[in-house]
Amino acid sequence: MVAEVQRHDLPPTPPPDEGYWAALLEEAELAMGGLPKEQSNLDEEVFFGLHGQTSRAAGTHADWEQVEQVYQTDTVVELKVIGYNRGGLLVEWSSLHGFVPASQLLDADSTAGENIQRHNHLSAYIGSLLRLRIIELDRVNSRLILSERAAVVPPGTRDDILTTLKPGDTCTGLVTNLCHFGVFIDLGGVEGLIHISELSWGRVRHPSDILERGQTITAHVLDVNAEEGRIALSLKRLQPDPWKTVEQRYAVGQQVSGIVTHVVDFGAFVCVEEGLEGLIHISELAEGQFLHPYNVVSEGDSVTARILHIDGQGRRLGLSLRQ
Repeated sequence: MVAEVQRHDLPPTPPPDEGYWAALLEEAELAMGGLPKEQSNLDEEVFFGLHGQTSRAAGTHADWEQVEQVYQTDTVVELKVIGYNRGGLLVEWSSLHGFVPASQLLDADSTAGENIQRHNHLSAYIGSLLRLRIIELDRVNSRLILSERAAVVPPGTRDDILTTLKPGDTCTGLVTNLCHFGVFIDLGGVEGLIHISELSWGRVRHPSDILERGQTITAHVLDVNAEEGRIALSLKRLQPDPWKTVEQRYAVGQQVSGIVTHVVDFGAFVCVEEGLEGLIHISELAEGQFLHPYNVVSEGDSVTARILHIDGQGRRLGLSLRQ
């Protein structure tokens, strides 16, 4: 899928911080053994099917030179699969090992099932040859990430997208993967990331609550790093921020209807409109005494509440169920 680009006169958006970009490669880092120290489950470090080989290889100088040349020329290569884990496939490139995330396989949808199904599907790749294109190269950290999806687009498409897209544009792409930190969008040879904080003006528990794999969407371009091949996208910035006008559209004392989205120890959150949630403090849930907010309301309940206070700048809306 080739990105469709449109320019819009939108206010500038702040570039993502380094933590944002760190999240972009988290999926690959987990699979390649770069687990956070506090994580005790080592299963993610193991690559099956290696038959005694290590899952990492420093590589020779000559091989890294060849890889860098292939990356610069946007050339497709054919590599053998030698291992796998639940994150994707390990491929061999002379003295180097590269990683192909499961979301970058042409049949990525087949890897979205339960663990047993996923392992069985990925294990079937052992010994096969894949046509791949490099999508991430970091010689300092011995990181080589490849994609089967990117290999099917015409040569030069990746560079065209990276040089054509600008902050403020909109682009169309395909949802390839949903992780706890965001959503990867295939723009046609290069992937963009919508961080979970950029999916909606409201609260998002998990990206799967908003999007699904295989869905075609239009997104707002936040930032483009052509040198590193990274594109930051946003879904929520295609819509106005409801908090900016909340004080003009609502008034203290007004009755509003909404759906209970979260029930916590100190009260309940109610979605008044998309992206606009108010809090009913435990003291405003009902008359009399009760043990817990769950004794009064449940998630999914429809309620009519009275507005107690509005703070658009602080993004806070106080509600009450008491008469």
